[in-house]
Amino acid sequence: RFGEAPKRAREARALPDILRELKDLGDNRRDLAWRAWSAYKDGMKKINLKEVEMETYTSPKGKYSNMGQGVSLALGRDETSTDLYKRHPFDVELNHVPPGTSMCPYHSHSAQWEFYHVVSGRGSVRHQDGMTPVGPGDCFLFQPGEAHQIINDATEENLVFFVIADNPIGESCHYPDSGKWLVRSPARRLIRSDGLDYYDGEE
Repeated sequence: RFGEAPKRAREARALPDILRELKDLGDNRRDLAWRAWSAYKDGMKKINLKEVEMETYTSPKGKYSNMGQGVSLALGRDETSTDLYKRHPFDVELNHVPPGTSMCPYHSHSAQWEFYHVVSGRGSVRHQDGMTPVGPGDCFLFQPGEAHQIINDATEENLVFFVIADNPIGESCHYPDSGKWLVRSPARRLIRSDGLDYYDGEE
């Protein structure tokens, strides 16, 4: 009940005050301010990880596997939106990689930054300089263009870690081991191709 009074206070000053404050702003600033206020008036959003659905996938031959919890999705993130207030400026996931598997193939991102924090378990991270062991409390970062792979080479427990990504719109991925690219515009597709001349097929 203590949270009700501040929320009522926010709603009480709602439309008339907000419109007066926005009247002299330009169109772009007015739109941004309105969306910011719309998010603010709804109050703090809170979830508990026990309530977040665990999504599990395993590759056909079992080499890749993960049990992931979409924390940002549970907090209302719309991953298909181009509106930053709906899309969120970053995406948070909690991942559980079973022993003897990798989360996904070795890959790099064209524009995405990723921050990792290991919660429990032990494993290895493959990167451009080799392999690095990781365990509870370890944090590491990959910037665009840096290929990486998270591997649980332990024998007993899951490798559990948070990953926070800035999730830029329309970015692509490269898979060096297989020579594939993941493109997302105009549609999501995995492709493999030799280099082509810029005007090939155009004239």
